[in-house]
Amino acid sequence: MNPVTCSILIATYNRPAALERCLISLFQQSRLPNEIIICDDGSAEPTRQLVERLQAISPVPMLHVWQPDEGFQLARIRNMGMAAAKGEYLIQMDGDVILHPRFVEDHLHHAQPGYFFSGTQYHLSAEITQRLLNEPSLSLKEALREHRLNKSESMSIKAILQQSRWNWSRLRILPLQKLVARFYHWKTHYRYVSGCSMGFWRKDLIQVNGYDEQFTGWGWEDTDLALRLMNLGLKLRFIRLGAIQYHLNHLKESRGQESINQDRAMQTIQQKLIACQYGLQQHVHFSDTQST
Repeated sequence: MNPVTCSILIATYNRPAALERCLISLFQQSRLPNEIIICDDGSAEPTRQLVERLQAISPVPMLHVWQPDEGFQLARIRNMGMAAAKGEYLIQMDGDVILHPRFVEDHLHHAQPGYFFSGTQYHLSAEITQRLLNEPSLSLKEALREHRLNKSESMSIKAILQQSRWNWSRLRILPLQKLVARFYHWKTHYRYVSGCSMGFWRKDLIQVNGYDEQFTGWGWEDTDLALRLMNLGLKLRFIRLGAIQYHLNHLKESRGQESINQDRAMQTIQQKLIACQYGLQQHVHFSDTQST
């Protein structure tokens, strides 16, 4: 049986140093994707130059999909990336994360018909993030170790013991992943999803018409997509003890549009919507993609 073909979609905007860290960690995966697609929401020239430089050393084909900077239009640029993707299974993420070496392997370990998945994220401190971005040769493992040692010097014994407890968002245990995923799901644990680590079948995204491009500004476009996929009959599961990514610290996006976006997502629940009106079909010819 041939392995599932996989496309990685990476959303980015004017943060080339973080994107470089992200891409290097992707190049070092135990299971490489078949292609990488950079979904660029209007970044300036430094990002284009970075992508060109890394395309030359990427172990798989890498495509740069760009749109003009006309405000926060993440839904649209992700649709453009989905339209360009050739893989049967799409894993989407943000360009400000560093991936665990088995991130892609873990996502594909769970991929099965009738489901879509969200992975695990560990948030790095501002201090660790700054060091990683300023010192390209510094490994994540070394940065975390040095930070822990430096912090321990000024901590009490009790605090050190508390610090040493397992941090579940950094712990990978492959044999337990599928068992835990049965208990971590939408109805019992979550009412909001984040698109920074999600895996879907491309054919399912086509049926719901991808992201709703009426979502602009920060927030809820990922939840709306998840709701429509569930209205289609799919089940959402959350991968724990695997599919780990380390999120580089940054300032929060403006939340000025959040309440409007939340209301729109709630309409998807009330009206039991499946396909949005302005979505993926604007960027892809369905007759050409149904068989992919």
